[in-house]
Amino acid sequence: MRALQHPDVEDMRLATVLSALADPVRLRIVAELARSGGIVCGQFDVPVSMSTLSHHLKVLREAGVLRVTPQGSYRTHELRRAEMEHRFPGVLDSITRAIGPL
Repeated sequence: MRALQHPDVEDMRLATVLSALADPVRLRIVAELARSGGIVCGQFDVPVSMSTLSHHLKVLREAGVLRVTPQGSYRTHELRRAEMEHRFPGVLDSITRAIGPL
């Protein structure tokens, strides 16, 4: 499994984060991650194919919203809460509260 790149906190841009969160499927992914703390890729409850899910996860990862951690043959996805809070105080919490229950 190849290593995935995550942006450094200083390189994260608010416009990129907000653009990544502008899609309803990605908002649903963020809501699921906020509720669960971490999810293995194949266990997201979203109405898209696996390849489309992979694309959405990549957009969120490259924006700095989530971190992907290899766990054997799987990858766990989790929100980068501390990094997001440091870079953009209150933004992620506000968004997850606004999403509400799924």
